[in-house]
Amino acid sequence: MASVSIPLSLPHLNLRRVNRFSGMASASANRATGPSAGVKITEGVGNLPRVVLTSPHGSEAEIYLYGGCLTSWKLPGGKDLLFVRPDAVFDKKKPISGGLPHCFPQFGPGAIQQHGFARNMDWSVVNSENVEGDPVVTFELKDEPYSRAMWDFGFQALYKVMLNSKSVSTELKITNTDSKPFSFTTALHTYFSAAVTGASVKGLKGCKTLNKDPDPKNPLEGQEERDVVTFPGFIDCIYLDAPAELHLDNGLGDVITIKNSNWTDTVLWNPHLQIEACYKDFVCVENAKIGRVHLEPSESWVATQQLSLS
Repeated sequence: MASVSIPLSLPHLNLRRVNRFSGMASASANRATGPSAGVKITEGVGNLPRVVLTSPHGSEAEIYLYGGCLTSWKLPGGKDLLFVRPDAVFDKKKPISGGLPHCFPQFGPGAIQQHGFARNMDWSVVNSENVEGDPVVTFELKDEPYSRAMWDFGFQALYKVMLNSKSVSTELKITNTDSKPFSFTTALHTYFSAAVTGASVKGLKGCKTLNKDPDPKNPLEGQEERDVVTFPGFIDCIYLDAPAELHLDNGLGDVITIKNSNWTDTVLWNPHLQIEACYKDFVCVENAKIGRVHLEPSESWVATQQLSLS
């Protein structure tokens, strides 16, 4: 297993190597071995540290340690299938608006801040490796005083990102490291580049829906009757017990297959005129866990997602 080294220009990064056999973590600053092939640690926008993955086929992904946010997934030709809003800021004053932000331990509004705290905390890199030539990196988030002030539990979140020529896959593992049980909701708030007037999603017909338009505090229950769901205006709708595979036509000539395990629900969102500057350029198709996950001490919950070009 390759260790992850800290570039001299980024001395503040919390990067370390995990020995999978002993479970012991060891510092790896400036080790000669460096990150695995296809894994590079650089400064991104706002001088924030990011990890760049490059497959042997030329596809590329980037993940910011702030928020553990996957902000870019480029095909070998350079086309980016994800979207970062032009109003996104990279100064740690607010979460990064775009890509795949984490919503944990709360999706939406609730007892703590909107969408929880995982999207505005620094994650650390704990491992990089190659699987059949493709780059893989694993990030970690653990409780600290900031999170404890809102949600007083010990936890570990491991987030693995895997890149190959036509897909990017993620695995999220939440473990209860506390001595008492806790429960949570979560989602990946995925922004896809799109031409909103031509975008559509297949696979949701028959799902129970909770439509937050017009009143997000009192969603309207219903059932999706359309074979193809489009984005004609403002949309903020939860699809319960959604299938494990959906197909997004982004209206730009690409059909993206969205596969998952254990993300039981789907959320479609486009703000329409609420974000007039860019709503025409993206749609959100989010894998989510709307029902609460309950974990006893030492228990874990795992969910996977694969985005691939059809």
